[in-house]
Amino acid sequence: MNKRMWMKAGAALAALLPLLASAQGMLKGLDRSMTGPRAQVLVLGTVHLSGLPAGLPPEALQGVLDRLAAFRPDIITIEALTGEECDLAARHPTRHGMDYCGSTDVAQAATGLAVPAALAEVDRALAAWPASPTPAQRRHLAALFLAANDRASALVQWLQLPEAERRPGDGLDEALVQMLGQLGTRNNESFMIGSRLAARLGLQRVHAVDNHTGDHIVIADEQAFEREVSGAWAAGKPAMEERQKQVKALSAAADLLPLYRYVNEPGYLRALAEINVAAALRAPAPHGYPQIWVGGWETRNLRMVANIRETFRERPGARVLSIVGASHKPWFDAWLGQLQGVDLIDTSLVLR
Repeated sequence: MNKRMWMKAGAALAALLPLLASAQGMLKGLDRSMTGPRAQVLVLGTVHLSGLPAGLPPEALQGVLDRLAAFRPDIITIEALTGEECDLAARHPTRHGMDYCGSTDVAQAATGLAVPAALAEVDRALAAWPASPTPAQRRHLAALFLAANDRASALVQWLQLPEAERRPGDGLDEALVQMLGQLGTRNNESFMIGSRLAARLGLQRVHAVDNHTGDHIVIADEQAFEREVSGAWAAGKPAMEERQKQVKALSAAADLLPLYRYVNEPGYLRALAEINVAAALRAPAPHGYPQIWVGGWETRNLRMVANIRETFRERPGARVLSIVGASHKPWFDAWLGQLQGVDLIDTSLVLR
């Protein structure tokens, strides 16, 4: 009897396999008769510029910025946490922690606004934003962005001010002015590419889309976690050694455009995916921590992609640039490319 039941179950599964394969492609082509323009999404994989020597000259990124400007994005997203998520982390420190969030104490002292109130004020200001804002309006919005824990967007406003207008006033005190000046010189792709490009194009902000609420992994043995995950990555490291040497050499050049071309090549991205995930999934690990880490990694990427989609939810046909660490790009490309009414742009063609 049991044998017959297993045979029936096997036959049923075999019959279902074509249906399962069909279901995987069921959403493809739903937008073939879409009315109106399609969104154009470009994902720029980046090295983390904080790993380069301090004092990176802005002109090193001029070639990259010129090519991204030619894409003419309406929306720019960056790999940073929103003020809302940082506020959530502050309210639930034992679950999320504040590892990825800066303090807003100085901005709150200057403006009198905590993060939730500042976020609401930012929304109100942008809803009524004029075509030709005054310097006072830009200073005020920069102060609101700082209070909302959105430093990259504050820098967008600051960079669009004439030099003579980059001074305290309208919510910016001397401490916040100094902060903005420091942000403009920091080795950080969110500022050096995202904020500078947004200011150059006359945009009012960038959009933070990072997320760490889904990769909060419950770890019974932290030492075992570190040992197993590090061991998995170490096993895949030899395949990346030559590529990392190339990245290091290109990172030392006066012009970083060749570096960005290299880290956005399919071969480099595939190698990153292999060491990040494939090596983890095949690692023999008693606790299964590398495989658990992959679950957290995918959850984070899924939520980041959803956050990107949200930025142009009300703007069909938008041109979107997403700046993110190169290791995320394969997941972004795969999932953004499945969205309805979205065309994924070949980054190598833009950087050529």
